[in-house]
Amino acid sequence: MLGSTHGTFTTDPRRAHVVACGELPPNAVHGRAATADDLDVSGRPLYAGVPDLDRFFRPASVAVVGASDAEGRPNTGITRQLIAWAERVGARLHPVHPTRQSVFGIPCFPSVADLPEQVDLAVLLVGDPLPVIEQLAEEKVRFAVAFASGFAETGEEGAAAQERLAAAVQRSGLRLLGPNTNLNAFEKFREDLEGPAIALITQSGHQGRPVFTLQELGIRLSHWAPTGNEADLETADFISYFAERPEVGAIACYVEGLKDGRAFLLAADRAARRGVPVVAVKVGRTETGARMAASHTGKLTGADTVVDAAMRQFGVIRVDGLDELQDTSALLARARRPKADGVVVYSISGGTGAHFSDLATEAGLSLPTLSADRQAELHQWIPEYLNVANPVDNGGHPVGDWRGRKIIDAILDDPEVGVLICPITGPFPPMSDKLAQDLVDAAEQTDKLVCVVWGSPVGTEEAYRTTLLGSSRVATFRTFANCITAVRAYLDHHRFTAHYRSPFDEAPRTPSPSFRKAQALMRPGQQLSEHAAKQLLRAYGIRVPREQLVTSAAAAVRAAGLVGYPVVMKASGAQLAHKTELGLVKIGLTSASQVRDAYRELTDIARYEGVALDGILVCQMVERGVEMVVGVTHDPLFGPTVTVGLGGVLVEVLRDVAVRVPPFGEDQAKAMLSELRGRALLDGVRGAAPADIDALVEVVLRVERMALELGDDIAELDINPLMVLPRGQGAVALDALAVCR
Repeated sequence: MLGSTHGTFTTDPRRAHVVACGELPPNAVHGRAATADDLDVSGRPLYAGVPDLDRFFRPASVAVVGASDAEGRPNTGITRQLIAWAERVGARLHPVHPTRQSVFGIPCFPSVADLPEQVDLAVLLVGDPLPVIEQLAEEKVRFAVAFASGFAETGEEGAAAQERLAAAVQRSGLRLLGPNTNLNAFEKFREDLEGPAIALITQSGHQGRPVFTLQELGIRLSHWAPTGNEADLETADFISYFAERPEVGAIACYVEGLKDGRAFLLAADRAARRGVPVVAVKVGRTETGARMAASHTGKLTGADTVVDAAMRQFGVIRVDGLDELQDTSALLARARRPKADGVVVYSISGGTGAHFSDLATEAGLSLPTLSADRQAELHQWIPEYLNVANPVDNGGHPVGDWRGRKIIDAILDDPEVGVLICPITGPFPPMSDKLAQDLVDAAEQTDKLVCVVWGSPVGTEEAYRTTLLGSSRVATFRTFANCITAVRAYLDHHRFTAHYRSPFDEAPRTPSPSFRKAQALMRPGQQLSEHAAKQLLRAYGIRVPREQLVTSAAAAVRAAGLVGYPVVMKASGAQLAHKTELGLVKIGLTSASQVRDAYRELTDIARYEGVALDGILVCQMVERGVEMVVGVTHDPLFGPTVTVGLGGVLVEVLRDVAVRVPPFGEDQAKAMLSELRGRALLDGVRGAAPADIDALVEVVLRVERMALELGDDIAELDINPLMVLPRGQGAVALDALAVCR
């Protein structure tokens, strides 16, 4: 636990140090200086700092350390490219090399200290950048790029070298891109393209090539940040920076491993506040993928279920393939906010329309049935025997004359329609040429999204290359799947940002009254007994059964009378995790004799198994309800995470759980329940009464508060089962496990 604040007094030494030394990001809160109030109850930042990277991407002066013009050397080609880049961005370039008088005719200097001016950016073409960092710091260089490999991607020794490099950079005050990066930041971007741009972030440079190539299709790119091993500057820094750039319409990311989960979420939150979509390929879904990613970047990939949930929670659109990354980013960068969620599929073939509609509906897109009046209007131009309810099938012939444009305009005029998708499975001139032109012309006259799927494998047709790709208003795809993925992401993104409330704005700054009670119960490095774990829950207002801890058979009988029959008896001990498997739980006891016998049996089993007990719990028996599990785990990237799912034995069999990273509010707690495959059990099935969902949500929020305040002290918390009673009757934590860090 990092500590807590009470008014203006801080009990957290790390938090006090941050405030005293001014270490909070200067631009943490929408341009103003950050204060202690910008930290949550655990002393973590609540807002993302935005690094000033203008002089990185557009420096006034550049030093190339290790510059060369000797033929056949790798540094020569890099130097040549940097010279061309510096000319394009209007930067003065200074080669640095201890033994050269000039490089490509440009005067060369023996060291950075000998440069005629202070430089904004130093590009390090040296095998070991560490010795150069101190020189750069002395000359007050703002940014550096290290291409050298052999760091964390190579194993423990390389990781140690990278730690030394990171420490030197932190002391220096400059910002470093790399190591193990490349020249992607210095690529030649087309300057003749207009409209919102895609900003690209990649940890593996080659994986960004498909997105970069979108320029050849007329889609603008503004930046490329190849982050490499992220010893200093990381993906989160560039997301925060790009989200503030007025020319950026979408941010596309290829992520192998996150350096800091919290920083990533703060950056995603900044983008969500500004409505800037972030589309990401995040490798590591499988054990093999995670292992390969770690070997490439030397960072933890984190449990993928947590990564996936965290991205979804903060509006990051996760896609699987590079083709999806380019298509989804392109659509989100250029398309206007939707006027409606309804999607209409329009085609010249009933089979094509039906096929696409099935796939779109399965993906969760809404395909509303057009009104009777709208269908009657369409039948002015489309034969009566063809379906125009949605999908709309025109039969082919109307495409070739004046009727084609009339049909498109009528569909787009429908107030329930926000997106028109026209799958063209193959070229069939002249009809396909006329259809493409009509779609482009209609798109220019509407504020609704028009999409075309051009299914030809050739892609050299005039209708595709010139008409469709020449339009900045039509979104053109090559596959059904990519079109559906992108349109769903487009609608989801705008729906998400329209109602987005940053959880960091509502995160607690000071501890709850429960904190001190709970903190006194913690035992560092130990597992708590069930009795102690339930006391922890009580401290946070989570209901537990009536129960007493006893140490004799006679006391057990008295306790049963007070609790009320029938009762449950359970062994309670600090190292006792799986009581049922050891036979240390007895249920449905209805008499004093049964209680006495159960006490003796439980203590005998414990002695035989060598289990140390703090006593026997005599508990109220709660039978009616839905068994759920709510818990806290500590993720290496994101810290404390909260889980809810079907409980009891089902948690291990079905693994039907949803995850969130605190802080989050009531809306996200409810969203967690909607993600469960067994959600219907809470609504009541086979005559069962609906469960008290409000009480379940309240427990999730109380556990979230525990995660925020005690998360660094709790390695694991499991409430299983949490019995959710019928509506209006609450929820009861029947068992609990807590492991302290």
